[in-house]
Amino acid sequence: MKRRLSLMLAIILAVGSVSACAGGGSTPGNSSEGQTNQQPAQTGETGHSGAEEPLKFSMSITTSGNPHVEQSPDINKDKWVLELEKRTNTDVQLTTIPLKDFDSKMSIMFASNNIPDVVQNVGGATDKSMAGSVQAGVFMPLDDLLKQHAPNIMKHVTEAAWDEVSYKGKIYGIPNWLSNPSRRATFIRTDLLKQTGLPVPKTPEEFLDVIRAFKKLGVENPYQLRMDFKYADLFFGPYDALGYQFMQQGDEIVPKFFDVDNMTKALTMYKTMYDEGLVPKDFATLNVTTYAENINGGKAGMWTSNAAGLLDFRSKIKAVDPKAEVEIIPSPVGPDGLSGYGLYSSVITSLYINKNVPEEKAIRIIKMLDWMLTDEAKMFFTFGIEGENYTIDNGKVNYKAPTTAEEEAEQGFRGMLGFVGDATINRMRMEQLEGGQDVLDALDNTLAREGVGGIIFIPDLESFQRYPDLASKRPDQAPKIIVDHMVKMIYGNEDIADWPKVIEEYRQKGGNEIIKEATERFNNKDGVVIQESRLR
Repeated sequence: MKRRLSLMLAIILAVGSVSACAGGGSTPGNSSEGQTNQQPAQTGETGHSGAEEPLKFSMSITTSGNPHVEQSPDINKDKWVLELEKRTNTDVQLTTIPLKDFDSKMSIMFASNNIPDVVQNVGGATDKSMAGSVQAGVFMPLDDLLKQHAPNIMKHVTEAAWDEVSYKGKIYGIPNWLSNPSRRATFIRTDLLKQTGLPVPKTPEEFLDVIRAFKKLGVENPYQLRMDFKYADLFFGPYDALGYQFMQQGDEIVPKFFDVDNMTKALTMYKTMYDEGLVPKDFATLNVTTYAENINGGKAGMWTSNAAGLLDFRSKIKAVDPKAEVEIIPSPVGPDGLSGYGLYSSVITSLYINKNVPEEKAIRIIKMLDWMLTDEAKMFFTFGIEGENYTIDNGKVNYKAPTTAEEEAEQGFRGMLGFVGDATINRMRMEQLEGGQDVLDALDNTLAREGVGGIIFIPDLESFQRYPDLASKRPDQAPKIIVDHMVKMIYGNEDIADWPKVIEEYRQKGGNEIIKEATERFNNKDGVVIQESRLR
């Protein structure tokens, strides 16, 4: 679940010095379909009519590796920044922080005590990148100001997102959130499924039968497995054996791979696939590039990926096989009704207001951010300027979609300026695309009913730093020591029945300290988030 990955898949969120006051970036605002206030940004009593001086403030933001941001000689003179300022009657001084150096640059900024009026974080209030600043009182609590001046924000932000931007019961951050933290999906070549004569599978056993049938059809990789089991936990989810999540076992909080029965069932499924040639023999070293090449080259029958990639898969696979059909189907349902993959964090990025900002200025900042959930704002962040980037004919938006990589990056940056919104998917843009409704249906109907939750800690457990090989990597990777044993067992070099020995090794090599810290934090309700699984 770590936000770096959430950013890279779903949101288009480098380089600037953090010594200057600054900021600005995020993803397109997508509030729910209910009515929103369509007035312009009310940054003061008169809005942005010109009767009031523009609101001046500084802000720091992440670049998310967006080339348009990184290559800009002065982001504050960027066309879209200037247009945003015009629409909101603001004068924002932005400083950008590269995503790849985000944690270290944020720490330097806090240590220098040269902190902008508004700070954007990748994640929530107590994540590592915030360097304990919320706990230290660097930022102001926002509960009262939000209730009085941000009706759109208060209406649409989810409770789970509020939890991640709060500290000791007080709201400190304004999130760019996920209303649906179930992001990953099971993809299948439905043209191949039709050839097998089998129905859409439901249980793990039925999925295995379909994968076997793909093998009989001559599919090179019936299920596209890859190294570290990243985007490949098809059977760990339904058996509640995701190695990067925690659970309660007796009076301890332990990783889910402590459930010997569930791990045995899941590993047996993977070993069966390996033994029968249903997954690549070199999966343990197969990287993301080869994974994508195999899928896009029409060599895979089933795989796991982000739902937002459906249209891209369709176009690339059809380019090599015009008869190919690609769909998202419900993930396998385990014996306890679990299905799907690990749930993501509910917060992608979040904004914090410096405690030294005067209240009236803070109010205007909050009103500006609240405007970002209006229809006017969503049209701007999604499509740009009417008459230049799009026209409206009989209520239909005719959008000049990007045709080059540079234009794609520019579109992405414009979306980044929507600092507050539902980042699950840009619905307005998706509706413009052929097949876009299929993506929305998958999110709203399929993924909304699946996803495996667990206990997570924000920030990560401190003991992870002392024992990196025992540290899970959210959102999709078990600790290295665990992955190594999983691979050996699937290859037949170790016996799956010896899984209890793996647990004991984990404990002896530092796992007991991790479990002790996890249990103490859970009991003290210290940075604990409990995500509920969706049951079918």
